[in-house]
Amino acid sequence: MEKKTVVVGVTGGIACYKAAALCSKLTQRGYNVEVVLTKNATEFIGPHTFESLTHNRAMVDTFDRNFQSHVEHVALADKADLLLVAPATANIIAKAAHGIADDMLSTTVLACDCPKLMAPAMNTRMYENPVTQDNLSTLRRYGWEVIEPATGHLACCATGKGKMPEPEDLLEAVDHAVRYEKDLTGLRILVTAGPTRERLDPVRFISNHSTGKMGYAVARAAAHRGAQVTLISGPVSLKKPAYVETVDVESALDMFQAVQSRVEEQDIIIKTAAVADYRPVQVSGEKIKKKEGDLSLPLERTDDILGWLGQHRKPGQFLCGFSMETENLVENSRQKLSRKGIQMICANSLRQEGAGFGGETNVLTLITPSGEEALPLMSKEEAAHRVLDAILRERKPT
Repeated sequence: MEKKTVVVGVTGGIACYKAAALCSKLTQRGYNVEVVLTKNATEFIGPHTFESLTHNRAMVDTFDRNFQSHVEHVALADKADLLLVAPATANIIAKAAHGIADDMLSTTVLACDCPKLMAPAMNTRMYENPVTQDNLSTLRRYGWEVIEPATGHLACCATGKGKMPEPEDLLEAVDHAVRYEKDLTGLRILVTAGPTRERLDPVRFISNHSTGKMGYAVARAAAHRGAQVTLISGPVSLKKPAYVETVDVESALDMFQAVQSRVEEQDIIIKTAAVADYRPVQVSGEKIKKKEGDLSLPLERTDDILGWLGQHRKPGQFLCGFSMETENLVENSRQKLSRKGIQMICANSLRQEGAGFGGETNVLTLITPSGEEALPLMSKEEAAHRVLDAILRERKPT
């Protein structure tokens, strides 16, 4: 990936300390990070902190004579791939909305024609003030993305909306804006992820070890590449991905119904979920009490979601499933590909180190009617992009 330049504007708020962590994460992610501070920001944190983290000189004074360019704000705007103001005070929001350019940051903002992100951070009443909201609406109209502040305990001891989002969330916003080619723009993609739970009684359920990490990685990757993504998720402990519509379900029937109600509008369906194959015939309304001897629980088959999708696939729709095997990986997965009537299976083996449930890596074999591609051990994020790359290659234009 070509190294992108991210200009980070830092204004005078207590959340400046988060900006330092953000710049560190951006640098580690491979971005060239240029920091511009307002003079008020330097009352909270010094330029040297950012210089140590980014390995670039931080800028404050428009008339600093030590820079190579005499119009440094223009030179910086020329090389910026993205501008992010975080934390953004009500003051810089007002300046940006009305074209006021009276310091290094506001002149740089006005000179930039790249994608721009604003991350407000302030007292709740300042944020909710109609003037601030009007200014944010103006910025949106001019093409800015406004990253909504979080709700919680603020430095002013109030509790409400106005906290700067965490550095991890801002990093994801930057990635979404500039890191990936938008080669999925215009496509609607549905992803299923996680396990399902089949209730035995109010206390117990049947499930599996799926954590949803692979499916969430696929949904996030597809959204970053421009797709309109719907994620149907079983019960997991993962944070919902940004830029994705997430639908929470519990049982196999819940997931089947959620898929059925959305299938017609999808261009691509990627089914990573580990859906239960069986459920109890009867669910007890009370806790099943322990008794002497063994207990038998009759089970019945759940709906075959992937099989149903294969039978009801509309013209031009691409179906991709996942297969977890403990033996005969390729043979069993290829049979599943044919039996379900789909175009691709991503197979992995529970026996292979680095693959399987819960980890941060995976080892996939991508199987299509025409061939197989064995991927090496890689992160689930990388694997998600390789799966999407393969789908684009295999997908036939409508």
